[in-house]
Amino acid sequence: MGSIHLVNPQTEEPPALHERAMDNLKYIRETMERATAFTGISGWGQVAIGITALAASFLSAQQKSFKNWLAVWMAEAVVALLLAGWSIDRKARAAKLPLLSGPGRKVAFSLSPPIFAGLIITVALYRAGLTDVIPGLWLLLYGTGVVTGGMFSVSVVPIMGLCFMALGAIAFFAPVNFVDWFMAAGFGGLHIVFGVIIARRYGG
Repeated sequence: MGSIHLVNPQTEEPPALHERAMDNLKYIRETMERATAFTGISGWGQVAIGITALAASFLSAQQKSFKNWLAVWMAEAVVALLLAGWSIDRKARAAKLPLLSGPGRKVAFSLSPPIFAGLIITVALYRAGLTDVIPGLWLLLYGTGVVTGGMFSVSVVPIMGLCFMALGAIAFFAPVNFVDWFMAAGFGGLHIVFGVIIARRYGG
């Protein structure tokens, strides 16, 4: 009499169970990304900042003295800060993201030191009469802040910071007559281009 072999039937995973598992993995991955990256930066807010910066570039180019040129850009800095704060707060509230805790706080703390350093150095350079290097300094330090702060945000933000740094480095060695073009390309053009990218990829 031959031996009897028990054959275990091969069971295939139900498609519904597989799809549910994939959905769960996707949800876990997205949750981890939200916990480690601040996605509250508003792309359209960046576009608005870029547009006001282009207007500031045009107005500053019409000024006859550096003092007036500086006043235009100081006013633009205040407008940009208000636009950034309002747009980030609006997007964070809509997405129910924490604004002043976790990655959002890390972005703010990483961006602030280069901006503060730029303010102090600007005053020192103005008093020393070395005003030609101020635009390049602004682009370079702002880019530095965006790179460091962007490490806690979406991946495109540090790239934008590197572009600012590159423009700032070139501006140091460019003729003074091209200063307003560099300011327009940086604070205007880069904000608009990367703002559109952020809006399309990450919403809002």
